[in-house]
Amino acid sequence: MKKPISDRAEVALDFPEKYYYGSFDRDSTYDLSADSHGVHINLDRRSGERRHVAFHLHYYLLADIIGALAESLPKREDLTASQWDALATACNNLDTALQRANKPSKSKKSVPRRHNKK
Repeated sequence: MKKPISDRAEVALDFPEKYYYGSFDRDSTYDLSADSHGVHINLDRRSGERRHVAFHLHYYLLADIIGALAESLPKREDLTASQWDALATACNNLDTALQRANKPSKSKKSVPRRHNKK
């Protein structure tokens, strides 16, 4: 289900021979879906120069990104109270969803297997 972008997203791709940059403002939409491997994120800009960007983030990478965000946010002093509140609400909603979906592992191992980091 497409939802309006409430703020702004900027995407840059740097290939050896080409550079692409696109922004997605409040006149743009996003949609998100999850599958067994990860999360699909689509950004669409329908006004002006039309743009579409799609990402598929596997769950371990998404977990790493969320962890890095958790480490870097306390260092930020320039976020507004509204931005902090929006992030806190989203994190609480994610935590609630994870707690509801938490199913006991079928294996006897108590620690889930992680991907190999290089």
